[in-house]
Amino acid sequence: MTDLGTIVASPLEEVAPPRGQHGAAAWFLWIARRLGLAVLTLWLVSILVFLATAALGDPIRAILGRDYNANPGRVAELEKLLNADASIFSRYFDWLGGLLTGDLGTSLASGRPVSELISGPVQNSAMLVFLAAIVMIPVSFLIAMISVHYRRRRPDTVIQTVLLAIAGLPEFVIGVLLLALLATTVFKVFPAVTISSPTGHPWDNWKVMVLPTLTLVLWVSPYVSRIVRASLLEVIDSEYVELARLKGIPEGVVMRKHALLNAIVPGIQVIALQLAFLAGGVVVVETLFSYPGIGLQLVDSVRNHDVQVVQALSMIIASVYVVVNLIADLLSILLTPRARTAISS
Repeated sequence: MTDLGTIVASPLEEVAPPRGQHGAAAWFLWIARRLGLAVLTLWLVSILVFLATAALGDPIRAILGRDYNANPGRVAELEKLLNADASIFSRYFDWLGGLLTGDLGTSLASGRPVSELISGPVQNSAMLVFLAAIVMIPVSFLIAMISVHYRRRRPDTVIQTVLLAIAGLPEFVIGVLLLALLATTVFKVFPAVTISSPTGHPWDNWKVMVLPTLTLVLWVSPYVSRIVRASLLEVIDSEYVELARLKGIPEGVVMRKHALLNAIVPGIQVIALQLAFLAGGVVVVETLFSYPGIGLQLVDSVRNHDVQVVQALSMIIASVYVVVNLIADLLSILLTPRARTAISS
Protein backbone atom coordinates (compact mmCIF):
# COMPACT_ATOMS: atom_id res chain seq x y z
CA MET A 1 0.00 0.00 0.00
CA THR A 2 1.28 3.44 -0.88
CA ASP A 3 2.24 5.62 2.07
CA LEU A 4 0.53 9.01 2.42
CA GLY A 5 3.88 10.78 2.30
CA THR A 6 4.61 9.35 -1.14
CA ILE A 7 3.56 11.49 -4.05
CA VAL A 8 2.96 10.06 -7.47
CA ALA A 9 5.55 11.31 -9.93
CA SER A 10 4.56 13.54 -12.77
CA PRO A 11 4.36 11.91 -16.20
CA LEU A 12 6.90 14.51 -17.32
CA GLU A 13 9.83 12.52 -16.01
CA GLU A 14 11.96 13.06 -19.08
CA VAL A 15 13.02 16.45 -17.70
CA ALA A 16 14.49 14.85 -14.59
CA PRO A 17 18.21 15.13 -13.84
CA PRO A 18 20.19 11.97 -14.57
CA ARG A 19 20.54 9.31 -11.94
CA GLY A 20 23.99 8.46 -10.74
CA GLN A 21 24.98 12.07 -10.18
CA HIS A 22 24.96 13.63 -6.73
CA GLY A 23 23.93 16.93 -5.23
CA ALA A 24 25.00 20.18 -6.82
CA ALA A 25 26.95 18.44 -9.59
CA ALA A 26 23.79 16.78 -10.94
CA TRP A 27 21.89 20.05 -10.87
CA PHE A 28 24.77 21.82 -12.59
CA LEU A 29 24.91 19.24 -15.39
CA TRP A 30 21.15 19.25 -15.88
CA ILE A 31 20.92 23.05 -15.97
CA ALA A 32 23.96 23.24 -18.26
CA ARG A 33 22.32 20.81 -20.71
CA ARG A 34 19.05 22.72 -20.66
CA LEU A 35 20.82 26.05 -21.16
CA GLY A 36 22.88 24.57 -23.97
CA LEU A 37 19.74 23.29 -25.68
CA ALA A 38 18.09 26.70 -25.26
CA VAL A 39 21.08 28.48 -26.78
CA LEU A 40 21.20 25.99 -29.66
CA THR A 41 17.49 26.49 -30.30
CA LEU A 42 17.84 30.27 -30.40
CA TRP A 43 20.86 30.00 -32.69
CA LEU A 44 18.91 27.85 -35.16
CA VAL A 45 15.99 30.27 -34.95
CA SER A 46 18.35 33.17 -35.69
CA ILE A 47 19.52 31.40 -38.86
CA LEU A 48 15.95 30.78 -39.99
CA VAL A 49 14.90 34.36 -39.25
CA PHE A 50 17.88 35.83 -41.09
CA LEU A 51 17.46 33.58 -44.13
CA ALA A 52 13.70 34.20 -44.24
CA THR A 53 14.14 37.97 -44.23
CA ALA A 54 16.96 37.74 -46.77
CA ALA A 55 14.75 35.68 -49.09
CA LEU A 56 12.12 38.43 -49.22
CA GLY A 57 14.18 40.34 -51.76
CA ASP A 58 15.84 43.73 -51.76
CA PRO A 59 14.41 45.73 -48.82
CA ILE A 60 15.97 48.95 -50.12
CA ARG A 61 14.09 48.72 -53.43
CA ALA A 62 10.89 47.86 -51.53
CA ILE A 63 11.27 50.84 -49.18
CA LEU A 64 12.21 53.43 -51.79
CA GLY A 65 9.88 52.19 -54.51
CA ARG A 66 9.87 54.62 -57.44
CA ASP A 67 12.62 56.69 -55.80
CA TYR A 68 15.09 53.80 -56.04
CA ASN A 69 16.56 54.93 -59.38
CA ALA A 70 16.01 58.64 -58.75
CA ASN A 71 17.78 58.77 -55.39
CA PRO A 72 21.16 57.01 -55.61
CA GLY A 73 22.42 58.83 -52.53
CA ARG A 74 19.70 57.33 -50.36
CA VAL A 75 20.30 53.92 -51.93
CA ALA A 76 24.00 54.12 -51.08
CA GLU A 77 23.16 55.18 -47.52
CA LEU A 78 20.83 52.23 -46.96
CA GLU A 79 23.27 49.80 -48.60
CA LYS A 80 25.95 50.95 -46.19
CA LEU A 81 23.54 50.57 -43.28
CA LEU A 82 22.71 47.01 -44.34
CA ASN A 83 26.30 46.18 -45.34
CA ALA A 84 24.76 45.03 -48.61
CA ASP A 85 28.09 44.54 -50.41
CA ALA A 86 29.20 41.84 -47.95
CA SER A 87 28.40 38.15 -48.35
CA ILE A 88 25.32 36.72 -46.66
CA PHE A 89 27.53 34.87 -44.17
CA SER A 90 29.35 38.06 -43.21
CA ARG A 91 26.06 39.94 -42.84
CA TYR A 92 24.61 37.15 -40.69
CA PHE A 93 27.52 37.08 -38.27
CA ASP A 94 27.59 40.88 -38.08
CA TRP A 95 23.90 40.82 -37.22
CA LEU A 96 24.35 37.97 -34.73
CA GLY A 97 27.21 39.82 -33.06
CA GLY A 98 24.97 42.85 -32.73
CA LEU A 99 22.26 40.73 -31.10
CA LEU A 100 24.71 39.35 -28.56
CA THR A 101 25.93 42.84 -27.65
CA GLY A 102 22.48 44.42 -27.57
CA ASP A 103 22.89 46.33 -30.83
CA LEU A 104 19.72 45.57 -32.79
CA GLY A 105 20.63 47.87 -35.66
CA THR A 106 18.83 50.83 -37.17
CA SER A 107 15.33 50.90 -38.62
CA LEU A 108 15.40 51.30 -42.40
CA ALA A 109 12.01 53.00 -42.44
CA SER A 110 12.44 55.54 -39.63
CA GLY A 111 16.21 55.78 -39.18
CA ARG A 112 15.83 55.31 -35.43
CA PRO A 113 17.71 52.66 -33.41
CA VAL A 114 15.66 49.47 -33.34
CA SER A 115 16.05 49.10 -29.57
CA GLU A 116 14.55 52.56 -29.08
CA LEU A 117 11.78 51.91 -31.59
CA ILE A 118 10.57 48.64 -30.04
CA SER A 119 11.06 49.40 -26.34
CA GLY A 120 7.56 50.85 -25.97
CA PRO A 121 5.77 48.06 -27.87
CA VAL A 122 7.70 45.41 -25.90
CA GLN A 123 6.58 46.96 -22.60
CA ASN A 124 2.98 47.20 -23.81
CA SER A 125 2.90 43.56 -24.95
CA ALA A 126 4.54 42.39 -21.73
CA MET A 127 1.81 44.11 -19.72
CA LEU A 128 -0.91 42.57 -21.88
CA VAL A 129 0.52 39.06 -21.54
CA PHE A 130 1.04 39.58 -17.79
CA LEU A 131 -2.58 40.64 -17.28
CA ALA A 132 -3.82 37.69 -19.34
CA ALA A 133 -1.63 35.29 -17.35
CA ILE A 134 -2.68 36.46 -13.87
CA VAL A 135 -6.31 36.05 -14.92
CA MET A 136 -5.92 32.84 -16.91
CA ILE A 137 -3.99 30.77 -14.35
CA PRO A 138 -6.37 30.99 -11.34
CA VAL A 139 -9.47 30.90 -13.54
CA SER A 140 -8.27 27.76 -15.34
CA PHE A 141 -7.49 25.94 -12.10
CA LEU A 142 -10.79 27.03 -10.54
CA ILE A 143 -12.80 25.80 -13.52
CA ALA A 144 -10.91 22.49 -13.46
CA MET A 145 -11.57 21.99 -9.73
CA ILE A 146 -15.28 22.79 -10.12
CA SER A 147 -15.51 20.38 -13.03
CA VAL A 148 -13.81 17.62 -11.04
CA HIS A 149 -16.08 18.27 -8.06
CA TYR A 150 -19.11 17.62 -10.29
CA ARG A 151 -17.53 14.85 -12.36
CA ARG A 152 -19.98 12.74 -14.37
CA ARG A 153 -22.80 15.14 -13.47
CA ARG A 154 -24.59 17.81 -15.47
CA PRO A 155 -22.41 20.78 -14.38
CA ASP A 156 -19.29 18.90 -15.48
CA THR A 157 -20.87 18.12 -18.84
CA VAL A 158 -21.90 21.73 -19.37
CA ILE A 159 -18.45 23.03 -18.41
CA GLN A 160 -16.64 20.63 -20.73
CA THR A 161 -19.01 21.40 -23.62
CA VAL A 162 -18.46 25.14 -23.23
CA LEU A 163 -14.69 24.69 -22.97
CA LEU A 164 -14.60 22.57 -26.11
CA ALA A 165 -16.69 25.11 -28.00
CA ILE A 166 -14.42 28.00 -27.01
CA ALA A 167 -11.25 25.96 -27.63
CA GLY A 168 -12.33 25.45 -31.23
CA LEU A 169 -12.38 29.19 -31.94
CA PRO A 170 -9.29 31.04 -33.23
CA GLU A 171 -8.26 34.12 -31.29
CA PHE A 172 -9.43 36.53 -33.98
CA VAL A 173 -12.94 35.00 -33.94
CA ILE A 174 -13.09 35.35 -30.16
CA GLY A 175 -11.93 38.94 -30.48
CA VAL A 176 -14.52 39.80 -33.15
CA LEU A 177 -17.31 38.24 -31.05
CA LEU A 178 -16.23 40.25 -28.00
CA LEU A 179 -16.09 43.40 -30.11
CA ALA A 180 -19.64 42.82 -31.31
CA LEU A 181 -20.92 41.93 -27.85
CA LEU A 182 -19.14 44.48 -25.66
CA ALA A 183 -18.00 47.31 -27.93
CA THR A 184 -19.95 47.91 -31.12
CA THR A 185 -23.33 46.18 -31.39
CA VAL A 186 -24.89 45.00 -28.13
CA PHE A 187 -23.63 46.65 -24.94
CA LYS A 188 -21.01 49.18 -26.11
CA VAL A 189 -19.24 49.12 -22.74
CA PHE A 190 -15.60 49.09 -23.82
CA PRO A 191 -13.71 50.88 -26.62
CA ALA A 192 -13.31 48.89 -29.82
CA VAL A 193 -9.75 50.09 -30.44
CA THR A 194 -6.87 51.14 -28.23
CA ILE A 195 -6.33 54.87 -28.04
CA SER A 196 -3.40 56.12 -25.97
CA SER A 197 -1.26 59.23 -25.93
CA PRO A 198 2.17 59.06 -27.62
CA THR A 199 3.86 59.64 -24.26
CA GLY A 200 1.59 57.40 -22.19
CA HIS A 201 0.80 53.71 -21.91
CA PRO A 202 -2.39 51.96 -23.02
CA TRP A 203 -2.95 50.61 -19.51
CA ASP A 204 -3.32 54.17 -18.21
CA ASN A 205 -6.95 53.70 -19.28
CA TRP A 206 -8.00 50.32 -17.89
CA LYS A 207 -11.00 50.01 -20.20
CA VAL A 208 -8.86 49.65 -23.32
CA MET A 209 -7.10 46.65 -21.74
CA VAL A 210 -10.26 44.63 -21.06
CA LEU A 211 -11.10 43.28 -24.52
CA PRO A 212 -7.53 42.34 -25.59
CA THR A 213 -6.92 40.68 -22.22
CA LEU A 214 -10.25 38.85 -22.25
CA THR A 215 -9.61 37.62 -25.78
CA LEU A 216 -6.28 36.09 -24.79
CA VAL A 217 -7.74 34.57 -21.61
CA LEU A 218 -10.62 32.93 -23.48
CA TRP A 219 -8.20 31.69 -26.13
CA VAL A 220 -5.88 29.77 -23.79
CA SER A 221 -7.94 28.99 -20.66
CA PRO A 222 -10.01 26.09 -22.07
CA TYR A 223 -6.94 24.03 -22.94
CA VAL A 224 -5.29 24.66 -19.56
CA SER A 225 -8.50 23.81 -17.69
CA ARG A 226 -8.95 20.53 -19.54
CA ILE A 227 -5.36 19.42 -18.94
CA VAL A 228 -5.54 20.30 -15.23
CA ARG A 229 -8.90 18.52 -14.93
CA ALA A 230 -7.45 15.36 -16.51
CA SER A 231 -4.48 15.49 -14.11
CA LEU A 232 -6.75 15.99 -11.11
CA LEU A 233 -8.92 13.04 -12.10
CA GLU A 234 -5.85 10.83 -12.47
CA VAL A 235 -4.56 11.84 -9.04
CA ILE A 236 -7.83 11.54 -7.10
CA ASP A 237 -8.26 7.99 -8.43
CA SER A 238 -4.80 6.97 -7.18
CA GLU A 239 -4.13 4.65 -4.24
CA TYR A 240 -2.71 7.18 -1.82
CA VAL A 241 -5.70 9.52 -2.24
CA GLU A 242 -8.06 6.62 -1.57
CA LEU A 243 -6.02 5.80 1.54
CA ALA A 244 -6.29 9.42 2.67
CA ARG A 245 -10.06 9.25 2.34
CA LEU A 246 -10.19 5.96 4.26
CA LYS A 247 -8.27 7.60 7.10
CA GLY A 248 -10.96 10.23 7.35
CA ILE A 249 -9.06 13.18 5.92
CA PRO A 250 -11.60 15.78 4.71
CA GLU A 251 -12.15 15.91 0.96
CA GLY A 252 -11.11 19.56 0.82
CA VAL A 253 -7.77 18.77 2.46
CA VAL A 254 -7.22 15.82 0.12
CA MET A 255 -7.89 18.05 -2.87
CA ARG A 256 -5.63 20.90 -1.73
CA LYS A 257 -2.69 19.02 -0.22
CA HIS A 258 -2.53 15.96 -2.45
CA ALA A 259 -4.52 16.15 -5.68
CA LEU A 260 -3.92 19.79 -6.54
CA LEU A 261 -0.20 19.62 -5.69
CA ASN A 262 0.34 16.75 -8.10
CA ALA A 263 -1.81 18.31 -10.80
CA ILE A 264 0.31 21.46 -10.68
CA VAL A 265 3.27 19.79 -12.41
CA PRO A 266 1.58 19.03 -15.76
CA GLY A 267 -0.32 22.27 -15.25
CA ILE A 268 2.95 24.20 -15.20
CA GLN A 269 4.02 22.65 -18.48
CA VAL A 270 0.79 23.47 -20.26
CA ILE A 271 0.70 26.98 -18.76
CA ALA A 272 4.23 27.57 -20.03
CA LEU A 273 3.19 26.40 -23.47
CA GLN A 274 0.16 28.67 -23.45
CA LEU A 275 2.21 31.65 -22.25
CA ALA A 276 4.55 31.03 -25.15
CA PHE A 277 1.53 30.93 -27.45
CA LEU A 278 0.43 34.25 -25.97
CA ALA A 279 3.72 35.80 -27.05
CA GLY A 280 2.84 34.85 -30.63
CA GLY A 281 -0.92 35.25 -30.31
CA VAL A 282 -0.61 38.91 -29.42
CA VAL A 283 0.24 39.59 -33.07
CA VAL A 284 -3.34 38.86 -34.14
CA VAL A 285 -5.01 40.32 -31.05
CA GLU A 286 -3.00 43.53 -31.08
CA THR A 287 -3.72 44.04 -34.76
CA LEU A 288 -7.44 43.46 -34.19
CA PHE A 289 -7.66 45.98 -31.34
CA SER A 290 -4.97 48.36 -32.68
CA TYR A 291 -3.04 47.73 -29.47
CA PRO A 292 0.45 49.33 -29.69
CA GLY A 293 2.50 46.24 -28.89
CA ILE A 294 5.02 44.05 -30.66
CA GLY A 295 2.29 42.40 -32.72
CA LEU A 296 1.15 45.64 -34.30
CA GLN A 297 4.77 46.77 -34.64
CA LEU A 298 5.67 43.50 -36.38
CA VAL A 299 2.80 43.79 -38.86
CA ASP A 300 3.73 47.40 -39.67
CA SER A 301 7.40 46.46 -40.06
CA VAL A 302 6.60 43.61 -42.46
CA ARG A 303 4.39 45.95 -44.46
CA ASN A 304 7.18 48.55 -44.60
CA HIS A 305 9.90 45.96 -45.34
CA ASP A 306 11.73 47.11 -42.20
CA VAL A 307 13.99 44.07 -42.01
CA GLN A 308 15.96 45.03 -38.90
CA VAL A 309 12.80 45.48 -36.83
CA VAL A 310 11.26 42.24 -38.10
CA GLN A 311 14.42 40.32 -37.17
CA ALA A 312 14.60 41.86 -33.70
CA LEU A 313 10.93 41.22 -32.87
CA SER A 314 11.10 37.65 -34.20
CA MET A 315 14.07 36.90 -31.95
CA ILE A 316 12.32 38.47 -28.94
CA ILE A 317 9.26 36.25 -29.45
CA ALA A 318 11.47 33.16 -29.88
CA SER A 319 13.47 34.06 -26.75
CA VAL A 320 10.29 34.38 -24.70
CA TYR A 321 9.17 30.95 -25.88
CA VAL A 322 12.49 29.30 -25.00
CA VAL A 323 12.92 31.03 -21.62
CA VAL A 324 9.35 30.29 -20.48
CA ASN A 325 9.73 26.60 -21.31
CA LEU A 326 13.12 26.48 -19.58
CA ILE A 327 11.59 27.92 -16.40
CA ALA A 328 8.69 25.45 -16.66
CA ASP A 329 11.11 22.52 -16.85
CA LEU A 330 12.94 23.75 -13.76
CA LEU A 331 9.72 24.21 -11.78
CA SER A 332 8.56 20.74 -12.84
CA ILE A 333 11.75 19.27 -11.39
CA LEU A 334 11.39 21.19 -8.14
CA LEU A 335 7.77 20.09 -7.71
CA THR A 336 8.27 16.43 -8.65
CA PRO A 337 9.53 14.45 -5.62
CA ARG A 338 10.88 11.52 -7.64
CA ALA A 339 12.86 13.90 -9.84
CA ARG A 340 14.28 15.68 -6.78
CA THR A 341 15.34 12.48 -5.08
CA ALA A 342 16.96 11.24 -8.30
CA ILE A 343 19.88 13.62 -7.82
CA SER A 344 20.78 12.11 -4.47
CA SER A 345 20.32 8.48 -5.48
